Amino acid sequence: MQEKTAGPAASLVERARSQKVPIAELIGFKVAEIGHGTAVTTFTAGPQHANPMGTLHGGVLCDIADAAMGMAFASTLSEQESFTTIELKIHFFRPVWEADLRAEATVVQRGKTIGYVECDVFDEKRRLIAMASSTCMALRGEKAAGR
Repeated sequence: MQEKTAGPAASLVERARSQKVPIAELIGFKVAEIGHGTAVTTFTAGPQHANPMGTLHGGVLCDIADAAMGMAFASTLSEQESFTTIELKIHFFRPVWEADLRAEATVVQRGKTIGYVECDVFDEKRRLIAMASSTCMALRGEKAAGR
């Protein structure tokens, strides 16, 4: 793990590492790894996460992929930067009822302001459950304040 640093980007990564992120606590996922343009979230899907058909709700898959992609992008920011996601897309490949899931995200392209991130979500048998992608925008100065 990296040392503590000041600034918006550092506090995002520190919060994720300390598991004090409200959405992570609500849904029950954990940020397992962050650094150098990559991140991993882990999650145990159970009946409490089901949609009306009894399978894992797609929004939960979006949440764990979005968190992994966001932390991967956050790991590329300077101390004075923050970011926002400006686009998110996901493809679902197989249903999940109960499983241990792992979302693995990588920053594919990082420009000065815009970055493109991809994420694969696997179950405990390393079967591909979903693939997601997002476009993130780095924020600086006044736009980064309070984020």
